[in-house]
Amino acid sequence: MSESARAFRTADGARIAYRLWRPGAPRRTLVLIHGLASNLTRWWAFMAQTRLRERWDVLRLDLRGHGGSLWRGRVGIEVWCDDLAAILRAEGAPPAVIAGHCLGANVALWFAQRSAHASAGLVLIEPMFREALAGTLARVAQLRPLIAPAVLALRAANALGLYRRRLETLDLEALDREAHSGGAFPEAKYASPWEDLKSLPSSIYLQDLLAVTGPLPGLAEIGVPSLVMLSRGAALSSPQVAARLVRPLPDLDLVQLEARHWIPTEQPEAMRRAIDEWCEANEARLDAARGRSEALAAPGS
Repeated sequence: MSESARAFRTADGARIAYRLWRPGAPRRTLVLIHGLASNLTRWWAFMAQTRLRERWDVLRLDLRGHGGSLWRGRVGIEVWCDDLAAILRAEGAPPAVIAGHCLGANVALWFAQRSAHASAGLVLIEPMFREALAGTLARVAQLRPLIAPAVLALRAANALGLYRRRLETLDLEALDREAHSGGAFPEAKYASPWEDLKSLPSSIYLQDLLAVTGPLPGLAEIGVPSLVMLSRGAALSSPQVAARLVRPLPDLDLVQLEARHWIPTEQPEAMRRAIDEWCEANEARLDAARGRSEALAAPGS
């Protein structure tokens, strides 16, 4: 068994790159969504160690505009959710557990609200609530009225062919290994706009900022079980405020870890163990959701 590299061509011509680990029946699916200015290599450590590979499909994607899904047009929550829904339909996936870090957690929440039929559970790693934002992102939230017109200007320039022709490749496995080889966690490497912009079109980066500082759906309306992992540190979000704001999720398991924000890098083993154990504990629910989905899709239903 191995992970295959795949691509999906959207109706508007975007090429969405993703990787799929598929061990075979029974079909259960976990989707992994990276965060702000990131890509699917964010999940390298999880993919290397997770027990779920034995009997789960695991799909990790580059959100439109990131990594192998290069795009310089409009992106945002709606676009990313539509892309994911189309990929899951193309793969014939059953209702999936949608996991995301940072921006990816926000996308996961909106996906569960917009595509409830395709969602069987959520794993939210550092979801970003506007009310909880701290540090750089708190300042970005105040600048939202200025960012939106800047995005329009950049997209217009891109449409005229004015953009950087060369972008660096962001390899988060290499960056994470470098972080673990030193002493103190090199936060500046992970929180610098100048580092982020080396591998990301400027318009996409600004649209990421708009999305991560935007609103979230009403959590009380989310009808699937949720595992939430929060950092105890406060690099980009207040852990106390975030812990209070996730409480309306109807079926919630909450884990707090010693980290600043970058749980997949700072606490990869604790994160992997929590996801594995939570997914395994909820397999019966996921199988029931798959059964309901198949019944609805059956002829004459």
